[in-house]
Amino acid sequence: MRTSSLLSSILAVASTATAYSYAKHINYTVVTDIFQQDDAATNASTFDFIASNFGLINQTYLSDPSCPDRKQSTQWQRLAHYISTLNKQAPRNERYTLFFMGRHGEGYHNAAETFFGTPAWNCYWSELDGNGTVTWADAKLTATGVQQAQRVNRFWAHLIKDEKITPPETYYTSPLCRCLDTARLTFTGLDLPRRSPFVPVIKELLREGISAHTCDRRSTRSYIQANFPSYRFEKGFPENDPHWTELRAEPQKDQDNRSKVVLDDIFTNDGSTIISITSHSGEIASLLRVLGHRVFSLSTGAAIPVLVKATALNGDGPATTTLPYTPQKTCATPPTIRDSSCNDCSCCT
Repeated sequence: MRTSSLLSSILAVASTATAYSYAKHINYTVVTDIFQQDDAATNASTFDFIASNFGLINQTYLSDPSCPDRKQSTQWQRLAHYISTLNKQAPRNERYTLFFMGRHGEGYHNAAETFFGTPAWNCYWSELDGNGTVTWADAKLTATGVQQAQRVNRFWAHLIKDEKITPPETYYTSPLCRCLDTARLTFTGLDLPRRSPFVPVIKELLREGISAHTCDRRSTRSYIQANFPSYRFEKGFPENDPHWTELRAEPQKDQDNRSKVVLDDIFTNDGSTIISITSHSGEIASLLRVLGHRVFSLSTGAAIPVLVKATALNGDGPATTTLPYTPQKTCATPPTIRDSSCNDCSCCT
């Protein structure tokens, strides 16, 4: 584990949930040709990260000659040695970190959208807490979502035992219940190093893109604490949701701004080389945009590894502005059509 002294000394990123600005600049680039997901030829809609060993490309690295017991080492062990070598050889203002970004398993909101159809979901049902039978406000996992997370747990168990992968050193999660539970189901019971136990940190800004949908409104801190008592809250995590506003939506630019803030926060305050993030499709897409990764959408329960080079730069970064949330139109009654292209409530009858 290596923490750049320059990262620690010149960067001052607030760790509170409502801090949407940063004082200095970290530049992120993706180290490509490590995972199949980096390649534009890889089709995200058909890609199976479990069947493909997380997409890790079988290859030799320049660091292989110095890898201990290299003839018996697995591809994951040689990758770990490669990343360690990159960090040892990097200038003091650079750092290499491997992220595993996992999307939550299927939630009741996902199942509801499939059941009602996208137009009716976006323009009517999603603004409600539920339909009297199912609740999707701060949606919990369906039985399918639980199975998806358990499948990933078995995959990690195989990687640790048979592929000798180095597990994450730090775990972060969105504060929404579907992610809190997915992280628990994914990493509990694994043979993890004693120095790096599964004790996830809940970070407000890793939440899904904030929309008028009630599934994006988080529960109170007290509720989360009662249901996930072993989890840690980041400093300043408030009791009530400070961001969700009824019938208002966060612009994508604002989401990317907060994704940059939370990444800067992690890189400034966490010296881990391997980090797990459990989040959402929209937020992972935003993180990938900030990191400079190509678009790669994830199905529920899927995950993507990304090797990142972070460079601390002297001077201020590009200026950022925060846009006001946009009002969201709704329908008085749910649309009956199921054409998913109708997302702006123009299909209201």
